[in-house]
Amino acid sequence: MIVFVVTANGTNTTIAQIGHLPPSAKLVYKVLESEGLLTQKDLIRETSLPSRTVRYALARLREEKILVERYYFTDARQSLYGLALKKQEVVAV
Repeated sequence: MIVFVVTANGTNTTIAQIGHLPPSAKLVYKVLESEGLLTQKDLIRETSLPSRTVRYALARLREEKILVERYYFTDARQSLYGLALKKQEVVAV
């Protein structure tokens, strides 16, 4: 199954294909989709994946320009991660 994420950004519509990403990146994507902004520690706890695997998944999502990294004011040593998509529609083909 191929999964496409369709994003509408004003006049531009971009399609980011996540079907080719590793399962860890898909899991991190789904957790961020359902939970919103999370730190890396939160993602490790929510996904039960090793920290190295979560870092790799975040890097892959960043390469696809699906991930946004924000400053975490509570603890400056950490970052908040979320999805860069405003409006999403997941289409299975």
